[in-house]
Amino acid sequence: MATAAKTLGFIPRPTAETGFVSWLTTVDHKRIGLMYGVTAFLFFLFGGLEAFVIRLQLMKPNLDVVTADTFNALFTMHATTMIFLAIMPMLAAFMNFLLPLQIGARDVAFPRLNAFSYWSYLGGGIFINTSWVLQVLNPAGRAVPDSGWFGYANLTTVNFSGGMGPDFWTIGLLLLGIGTLVSGFNFITTILNMRAPGMSLMRMPIFSWTTMVTSVLVIFSFPAITVALLMLLFDRQFEANFFNVAAGGNVVFWQHLFWTFGHPEVYILILPAMGIVSEILPTYSRKPLFGYSVMVFSTALIGFMGFTVWSHHMFAVGMGPVVNTIFGLTTMAIAIPTGVKIFNWLSTMWGGRVKFTSAMLFALGFIMCFTIGGLSGFMHALPPANTQQTDTYFIVAHIHYVLIGGSIFAIFGGIYHWFPKFFGRMLDEKLGKWNFWLMFAGFNMFAFPFHFLGLMGMPRRIYTYDTGFGWDFWNMFSTIGVWVLTAGILLFIWNFVQAMRKPAGTLSDPWDARTIEWTTASPPLPYNFKEVPVIAARDDFWYKKYPDAGHGGKAAKKQDQPHAAGAVHGGGHGIHMPGQSYMPALLALGITLLGYGLLFSNMITTIIGVTGIFAGMFGWAFEGDGGTVIEVAGGDD
Repeated sequence: MATAAKTLGFIPRPTAETGFVSWLTTVDHKRIGLMYGVTAFLFFLFGGLEAFVIRLQLMKPNLDVVTADTFNALFTMHATTMIFLAIMPMLAAFMNFLLPLQIGARDVAFPRLNAFSYWSYLGGGIFINTSWVLQVLNPAGRAVPDSGWFGYANLTTVNFSGGMGPDFWTIGLLLLGIGTLVSGFNFITTILNMRAPGMSLMRMPIFSWTTMVTSVLVIFSFPAITVALLMLLFDRQFEANFFNVAAGGNVVFWQHLFWTFGHPEVYILILPAMGIVSEILPTYSRKPLFGYSVMVFSTALIGFMGFTVWSHHMFAVGMGPVVNTIFGLTTMAIAIPTGVKIFNWLSTMWGGRVKFTSAMLFALGFIMCFTIGGLSGFMHALPPANTQQTDTYFIVAHIHYVLIGGSIFAIFGGIYHWFPKFFGRMLDEKLGKWNFWLMFAGFNMFAFPFHFLGLMGMPRRIYTYDTGFGWDFWNMFSTIGVWVLTAGILLFIWNFVQAMRKPAGTLSDPWDARTIEWTTASPPLPYNFKEVPVIAARDDFWYKKYPDAGHGGKAAKKQDQPHAAGAVHGGGHGIHMPGQSYMPALLALGITLLGYGLLFSNMITTIIGVTGIFAGMFGWAFEGDGGTVIEVAGGDD
């Protein structure tokens, strides 16, 4: 088939291992993970800039830093950017890089599909943010989405949003959803079929478990928002009237579809963060994770129950007392497996030799902030309280404590923990601790006053306000907190730049860790492991380093270890690795161009996009494996 593709004139497979082309065509899960991480962090900075401008506008009463229309665009794009373009893909970066390493695999099950997921994400992110470019070129237009990240009908219908903003938002999210869905199928297939010998499901690291449960959530929740987005797109482009009440449509149907996705989405954003924290705490407490089995089952239970609570976002809609009661009870119940995790994390540290590294501090910050967010979320399980709080800044406090104090703090902890594995270098621990304290203080200064503002009646999404409501001090205090938080993030960037200026050469296991990704070189070689490891126990690497520690009530003996993780036996061998390919990037480019063509009714762009799609798919099918065999000599990594 490779010969057929060459005969038909397709671009030959690249052979470069360095330079831009090697990154454009890579199918290596580690490189894809790094690209996800860097791209998502840049979007994180852009979303943070949007938040910074929002807080400047609200710093004092009656300011006019931006117009009301721009403010609407800012809070819409800030939430969209942070959720879909920053936090989700930053967590996907950890999944891509670490999952095969943690389960003893060479790569993910479908390497080219993995590359396609990244390029689809990049195309969708650029597509949505193209709206800002058009807005700058034509300030009088309404090119930027400005109806909220939830896109409620009928706010997003043509009658109420006549500009291109909702179209950018709708098509952009459809593009992002393609990459997210294929990643979910890819990760599940990898976990179920490519674990190392002896790596049973109940021996997998918790982060791998949270990756699998998150992937299941993606597969079952994203179809709901895909259907909703397509219906909205048909309403706007073809007058389909799904949400046009005057023509028999139903706007509440949008809310049900959106939140059927939207609440599992919360767990898509938080479960991998919980997995990161569950890897950090045992390492720096020098103890096994307390209640491993309970942590696994609570993760699965959270994933299942995440589909039973969506209507608590709709208590103010008027669903009736019976429905409100049912969803109030399920919302209370989901707090149980979440609370179990918090107590297990605290028990992991109890009696351990805790080392307060930067990663450990961020993990502790996560536990504290996420607990606050969880408690305010539990309050929303009560329909009467929820009805009073739902359109106030109290809800803004809750979501920020869950996603910033939760997910972002865990992500920064994961960066400090796995940075030596990612880049073969060490971040400065002194700067890291300053980074944590600035971010921790700044975040709480910024977000905690939202509780007070909400209880004092400050509405969500308010553009400006008069003096005399009692909101002045807390809004000023919150804005100062954003400046402190920004200083912490800038310090992290400085720490990163300084670390990358140093030569690579970090030890494979600088933290004395427990899981098998630390048996590989730092950064890992293309094939990950010279010899596929055979796993004898949970935390296998730890017990091979310290056989007297014992596991499962007995010591880890030599006969339990037919192959030491990462070791090669004999005089060497060849490892087959998948070849590089242009086709994932070409296919994603074609889909993105098709989106532009549909939005602007541009026949040329549409034709080019469709051509790119068919060329990418046809080339993908006929280019063959094109893999290479890497000869590996004997010896350790």
